[in-house]
Amino acid sequence: MIQIIAITKENKQVCLSSIDQLKTVDYAWYWIDFNQPTTEETDQLDKKLKFHPLAIEDCIHSFQRPKLDYYDDYTFFITHSISREDLSKKEHDFFIGDQYIVTYHNQDSHEINQVWNRFNQTQHTNTWDQYRIFYEILDKIVDNYFPSIYEIEDELNDIENNTNDESTEVLLDKLFDIRHELLKLRHTINPIRDLFYRILNSSHLKGIQERKEYFADIYDHLLKLSEMVASNREITNDIRDNYLSINAHQTNEVMKVLTIITSIFAPLTFIVGIYGMNFANMPELNWQYGYFFILLSMGFIALMMYIWFKRKGWF
Repeated sequence: MIQIIAITKENKQVCLSSIDQLKTVDYAWYWIDFNQPTTEETDQLDKKLKFHPLAIEDCIHSFQRPKLDYYDDYTFFITHSISREDLSKKEHDFFIGDQYIVTYHNQDSHEINQVWNRFNQTQHTNTWDQYRIFYEILDKIVDNYFPSIYEIEDELNDIENNTNDESTEVLLDKLFDIRHELLKLRHTINPIRDLFYRILNSSHLKGIQERKEYFADIYDHLLKLSEMVASNREITNDIRDNYLSINAHQTNEVMKVLTIITSIFAPLTFIVGIYGMNFANMPELNWQYGYFFILLSMGFIALMMYIWFKRKGWF
């Protein structure tokens, strides 16, 4: 689907149904949105808008790295938003010229829809231009990163406090899932942060330089997001190490108790083994009190070993 809003010289909005209609009137500027376009609609990027084949190829083949490319009379941008459900990336492409902005996305974009509806309902179009549209969309994209990170932080607090009294294995599984989600976020946020650094330091983008403080605010948000992702990954490392240490300590405690029990019973087993051989010339077997003496001896040995282990601090 292709949506078009054109702004006249008198700052009035006009909704158009075809790109060909843009040629009939000298508009101040216009916004074309390619929303999940068909193949025929995508072809208009080349046939009617005359964009560079490499830029069109980047639009068609999704999941390009965020970037900006300079062409003769326009600038091409690639950015990514994320899905709240699975943190998957959604690509947004922008063509910005002196009199237009063209947005292209193969999936429905909540951020672009928000800005489109807001712009379509505004009564003061004189404060809007193509760079204002660009800023509003990017601001929505970046702001929508924060809820996902806040949710991850809440999950980390639950894991750290173990509010549901879950086993270590379950907690570690959740922890590794969170680390995977943080990795997804890092692969999305950091490239866009680098893109904004280029945007802010570019001398070619005069429309952005005129609103540099607004785009710098988005860049600050991206720096904060990047730091939050990095700090949360460090927290997952600490929690993982703590749980592994606790698990190792518990295992050592169990092994220590089993070792002590084995050590106590080793000499008792030795005695039982000797008197279980049933040789004929074993005088103790014919002694009237031999059985009770052996039991007392075994009990005494076990008691002495227990006392010795206790003094060593093994209990």
